[in-house]
Amino acid sequence: MNICIFGDSIAWGAWLPFRVSWANLLRNYLEKNFGSTFSVYDLGIDGDTTNDLIMRFDAEAKARSPKLIIFAIGTNDSSFRKTRNNPIVDINTFKRNVKILIDKAKIYTQKIIFLGLVKGNDQETMPLPSSSTGKCYDKENVVLYDEAMKHICLEENVNFIDLYSLLTDQDFIDGLHPNPAGHIKIFEIIREMFDSE
Repeated sequence: MNICIFGDSIAWGAWLPFRVSWANLLRNYLEKNFGSTFSVYDLGIDGDTTNDLIMRFDAEAKARSPKLIIFAIGTNDSSFRKTRNNPIVDINTFKRNVKILIDKAKIYTQKIIFLGLVKGNDQETMPLPSSSTGKCYDKENVVLYDEAMKHICLEENVNFIDLYSLLTDQDFIDGLHPNPAGHIKIFEIIREMFDSE
């Protein structure tokens, strides 16, 4: 069974040693417990928004024919430069994009999971020091986008995993990207979903 993880830098484990991200922890867990039954493809790209993901989704999914799709996207959409009123992807476009991604995913499978956005730490992300373009991330925008995603998932009968309340300030490297402890928490909540099926 092919599992595709579509996302951004958090999905691929930015700033972490190899094989410590939640996606790699999931791959290791499935390989250890189920052998070659599952193939996990981590398709996270640094800086991706829902706009970017829509452009590459068809080619990536067609090449792998996934039976489970996990989306870990949206945090970059909520980011902004200089003023909160000028997000990278405005909220209405974001809502439309989430619906488009769900429709595209349903071509391949009904097993779809959206991971909610992480809250991060405003004191370290206004702007994010590692951003070459001065991107800012704050909880106010994250909550707005996270709630929109959660609502759409409920409407579309798609699984939603709340990460906003899962991670604390101590679970981040730079206020935005989870550290190893944060990735373990994300992995554990996804693993619980696998174990319950």
